[in-house]
Amino acid sequence: MTTSRIVVVGGGAGGLELATRLGRKLGKSQRADIVLVDRNPTHIWKPLLHEIATGTLDSGLDEVSYQGHSKSHGYRFQRGTLSAIDRDSRTVTLEPIHDHEDAVILPARQLEYDYLVLSVGSVSNDFGTPGVARHCHFIDSPQQAENFRRNMLNTFLRYSDPERRTHPKLTVGLVGAGATGVELAAELFGASRMLHSYGFTAMDSGKLEVHLIEAAPRILPALPERISRAVHGELERLGVKIHVDTRVTEANANGFITADGEPLETDLSVWAAGIRAPEFLSQLGLTTERNHQIKVHETLQSLDDDRIFAFGDCASCPQPDDKRVPPRAQAAHQQATHCYHNLRAAMDGKALKPFVYRDRGSLISLAHFEAVGSLMRGASARSLFIEGRLAKLFYASLYRMHQMAIHGIFKTGMTVVVDGLNRYIRPKMKLH
Repeated sequence: MTTSRIVVVGGGAGGLELATRLGRKLGKSQRADIVLVDRNPTHIWKPLLHEIATGTLDSGLDEVSYQGHSKSHGYRFQRGTLSAIDRDSRTVTLEPIHDHEDAVILPARQLEYDYLVLSVGSVSNDFGTPGVARHCHFIDSPQQAENFRRNMLNTFLRYSDPERRTHPKLTVGLVGAGATGVELAAELFGASRMLHSYGFTAMDSGKLEVHLIEAAPRILPALPERISRAVHGELERLGVKIHVDTRVTEANANGFITADGEPLETDLSVWAAGIRAPEFLSQLGLTTERNHQIKVHETLQSLDDDRIFAFGDCASCPQPDDKRVPPRAQAAHQQATHCYHNLRAAMDGKALKPFVYRDRGSLISLAHFEAVGSLMRGASARSLFIEGRLAKLFYASLYRMHQMAIHGIFKTGMTVVVDGLNRYIRPKMKLH
């Protein structure tokens, strides 16, 4: 019997969970050959990137090596970036891998597939705003988060010398008041306090000014209004200056220019407004949306090829109410499970089932200060509004659920113990 090969491109939360489950159920028993492709050698849960960006989370402690993980979970890992799909021969082409001096380590390669799954996530959408790509930080990847962290530390050091300060306060401008912008704004105040406590800088959080800029009438526009109001109040108590109904028309070396012509000068500028799928998806010969999301049927299969699946932020999946599945971590988690079952059905010649998204609620973490959210929204007539320690507990459990999906219960339990020890042994933030 011929063994089917399933190639999963993209090792984010959904992609890694899918590859892990396929490897455990099919790869270890050699009923299928499972290959995971990602451009990076390690995995970090994307909702943690704002903590990496401020140094309150050390990426070296929480990252997962794809190569090591694959050996234990029945799949193979190939490092590379997808550049082309040949649907006739059922092959994908991976770009060459270069070292830091641009020398070729591995040439372009081709992988055969029987079923291909695309789960490459999303990136921030600058909407073509002049100057953003050049002058703003993005927090879409661990590398970008680390770049911001290093720049943040250097800026705090510079402000320790009164003669080198550009403004009365160290000023950070964040464009986009979705979850990333809101959580990063709160983390910055926590980070400034810790940097001061460790003697890294003479500045305390009173010398930090954070501006959160949102074009919509309220922050967190995609979440329920009650959560938006509660988070708005908490951020203002921290000292965040919130600008709603404010559209940025330009970014430059000094900060931002808004639609009313008013300049906002900053020391650090971050763009976290809007999302889109990676542009290369529109160059693969598949039907895509204007934001480069791959159009799929309710079964998560591409409109163009039943052997190509796509899910997560990179896919445009219709729902019974004519809306699309929202770009959220819980959606990718649900779709990874559904994609697994549909792949099994396709391999067995059975009918595939449509995916229906279930909103389990929304949680926003405001560093160690607070958490706010709702549970079971959409699953019942009433949602349960929570905040404080209970909300922080539920927020932390989301990451533990992801760890259980990729590591299993025992290893996740051991990780919880190690994380607890590290809180006593190591500094509370990465200072180098």
